[in-house]
Amino acid sequence: MQEDNLFEYAVIRVVPAVEREEFLNVGVVLFCAKQKFLKMLYHLDEERLLSLNSKIDISEIKEYLMAFDHICKGDKNGGSIGLYPIVERFRWLTATRSTVVQTSKVHPGFCRDANEMLDKLYKQLVL
Repeated sequence: MQEDNLFEYAVIRVVPAVEREEFLNVGVVLFCAKQKFLKMLYHLDEERLLSLNSKIDISEIKEYLMAFDHICKGDKNGGSIGLYPIVERFRWLTATRSTVVQTSKVHPGFCRDANEMLDKLYKQLVL
């Protein structure tokens, strides 16, 4: 019988005008140490984002999200952060910041399959 594993996740948000404190959930990043799992899923609804700020640079947001993805994967395109151990990469991605791409607080849970849990959270919180 499979056992439940502790996981942590955060919602990835785009804050198009930081001073207005409005945001759009665009993704989820999930970390499970026992399964050596760190992955993110995201979808950028450009129309909704532009409705919050018509001057936002969509290409810049896409670059930030791709950088998040490279860091999750631990590849060289993630820069020096992408080479950190998996737990340090997750902590860096979910650190509090006041930028256009932010994450929610980190939330814990238990799962048997981290990939299935990521899909479930993505559908529930982003789509």
